[in-house]
Amino acid sequence: MLRRGLRDRRYWQRLGERFGAQPPTWDATVPGGIWLHAVSVGEVISSIELLRRLRAEFPAQRLYVSVTTVAGREIAEAKLKDLADAIFYAPLDFVWIVRAVLRRLRPRIVVVMETEIWPNLYREAKRFGCGLVILNGRISDRTFPRYRQFTWFLRPVLSLPDAILVQTETSLERYLELGAPAARTRNNGNLKYDFRAEGLACPGPVRALLDATRPAPVWIAASTMPPAQDGDPDEDDVVIDAFQRLSPALPRLLLMLVPRRPERFDEAARKLEAAGIAFVRRSQMTAQSTLSLPGVLLVDTMGELTSLFQTADVVFMGGTIPHRGGHNILEPAFFAKPVITGPHMENFPDIAEEFCRHGAMVGIATGDDLPHVVRKLWEDAAQRFETGTRARRLAEARRGATARAVATIREVYGRSLPIVIPALWQRIVLGPLSLLWGAGVAFDRRRKRVFANHLPAPIISIGGIAMGGVGKTPFVAWLAEQLHRQGLRTAVLTRGYKRDTPEKNVVLLPGEQCPVARTGDEAQILLRRGHAALGIGGDRYETGMLLAGRHNPHVFLLDDGFQHWLLDRDIDIVMLDGLDPFARDALFPLGRLRERRGALRRASAIVVSRATPPIPWTALEKRIRHYHRVAPIFYCTLEPVAWVAVDGSEQHPSAKPPSKDVAAFCGLGNPAAFWATLAALDIHPRFRWPFDDHTSYLARHLKRLAEQARSTGAKVLLTTEKDAMNLPANAADLVAPLRIFWLRAGIRLDRETEFLEWLADTLKIGTR
Repeated sequence: MLRRGLRDRRYWQRLGERFGAQPPTWDATVPGGIWLHAVSVGEVISSIELLRRLRAEFPAQRLYVSVTTVAGREIAEAKLKDLADAIFYAPLDFVWIVRAVLRRLRPRIVVVMETEIWPNLYREAKRFGCGLVILNGRISDRTFPRYRQFTWFLRPVLSLPDAILVQTETSLERYLELGAPAARTRNNGNLKYDFRAEGLACPGPVRALLDATRPAPVWIAASTMPPAQDGDPDEDDVVIDAFQRLSPALPRLLLMLVPRRPERFDEAARKLEAAGIAFVRRSQMTAQSTLSLPGVLLVDTMGELTSLFQTADVVFMGGTIPHRGGHNILEPAFFAKPVITGPHMENFPDIAEEFCRHGAMVGIATGDDLPHVVRKLWEDAAQRFETGTRARRLAEARRGATARAVATIREVYGRSLPIVIPALWQRIVLGPLSLLWGAGVAFDRRRKRVFANHLPAPIISIGGIAMGGVGKTPFVAWLAEQLHRQGLRTAVLTRGYKRDTPEKNVVLLPGEQCPVARTGDEAQILLRRGHAALGIGGDRYETGMLLAGRHNPHVFLLDDGFQHWLLDRDIDIVMLDGLDPFARDALFPLGRLRERRGALRRASAIVVSRATPPIPWTALEKRIRHYHRVAPIFYCTLEPVAWVAVDGSEQHPSAKPPSKDVAAFCGLGNPAAFWATLAALDIHPRFRWPFDDHTSYLARHLKRLAEQARSTGAKVLLTTEKDAMNLPANAADLVAPLRIFWLRAGIRLDRETEFLEWLADTLKIGTR
């Protein structure tokens, strides 16, 4: 019901009528991502450098960004489209909504950049086992007295985050007074100090207007606000009045008026028109737009203010004359622009105090002082330069908050391991079926172990406790290659799933060729690598004895054999998916576990696949050690090598796909693995199409893929090596003029030498 509620457009339409929300459109198939709750326009802009670094730090993880305002959504869509995998409106802080979103996203960590406190989001994130970090925390003068009345309620809420990183010493003291744990709360600095001014381009139409009019000076009135209480002026009125008083003395004056809120754009235009001031609206500008000076550019767009600061001679920061608490002055400071503020900078007391103390900004008592100060700064170039230079020096001296935040997120990420809490209907309907499945598996194991046999050479099993892909076949191929390099004759036993042949057993020596129909897709990958003999059949003992007669191997590799009870093994290597290690924490069909987690006690070693940093994962190792105290734990990642044309005509390095306009498809037990690999390569397909595991592709499948690709502008189809085995021989012709490329990949194992030494010591075999 909750999932239906998330997808129900009528629900989101009703919500939108009241809160401006829209239906979510993300594809949250990859667990283990990072959810950044950025909320407002300011937080969105502050998060740009953070997300850029998180993308580099966690290349395979999905990054989700939620906002609460329409303006925040617009800015996020414009600024974060290449950094975030999904942008959506934050859920209302009701338990059932927050739970539904957490079930859908399955994040490993939730990062909240917000001045407000969200009790239910905090509680449910920890209930689901997610890491929780409060970042860039700030408690304003206006909200602190109200919060202090509810310390009894806030103290247990603030004890939930793993880390609370605040902007200033003042905010640190306030969080501690409200009950935040001192050991987990610290002054991290302001993320806005890590803003990068370099590389921001002024919008083309604005640059054309400046070139055509050559104004002197350019004055920006940024983020102007309406009154907050009785007696407050409207800053648009203050700025317009100052402009009229300055115009006679500054005939080349250009004012860029930037109201803070979109709903004030039209009102500002009416005021300019009523005052008889020449102006042009930014939203209506073209490259040919003109403006007679003195005049006003009304910036009635979102997300462009930052790029406009570089054009200014003087900046007035709004929200500082009425009792609004001010806005952040760091962005114009990074451009070395002198900033004028009113008396109300309560939201940024530390910044205001430091900038005032060092003469890095100019304060005014009332709006009547504004025209005088603007003119004085324009006429005194030395003061203008010195004030701006000091501002930039102070801002740059405080850099580093983002790097410290990423280090904290990395640490909390490693200590977190979310659990899946099924919905009530799932527990009622699927729970009993999972119990039956578990009982059946246990009975089957006890029955078959009585008849287990052993082959005439050591057996290494590579398997898992979960359904779906965890990279077993690539790991088997890698291990076969390592053993081959040591001079060991190796044989791989596999069932050859989805092969289309009446033969009970198929035995192939290294270098032999065989059609996919006789081997199956995964077995074909192993065969083409050419490092091991291959035995395919349901009865692995019988197939192994045939291989022993033809190949006399030194060692057998049992592919996907952890649940093959009829064959004794010398070593059981169990693979876990680093992003979803316990497959929704439940037996099939409630989850994707084949056996209970306690089956890890039978493992000789555990290999965690898709183990992107941080390594090691503290929480995962702790959970593993609950079941097995001594088994060595290793980490591996899929290492993309090259994109290979399906017809073999060409190949490209994995980091350079054959085209930027791509679409992707795969038929894997866990398609999220391929999507994550693409994300790690910074490849963003125009669409992704998952098929059933081991799909044998028909002409109609490829024609539909080609049609969809052409409709979205894609020129190349990307897929996996396994899927390439299942394509028809004429696949390239069926999608022409599009092309299909598959990803050749290897395995990179952390502590590889240690693993191979452990393997040799356990088997007591060396190079033959």
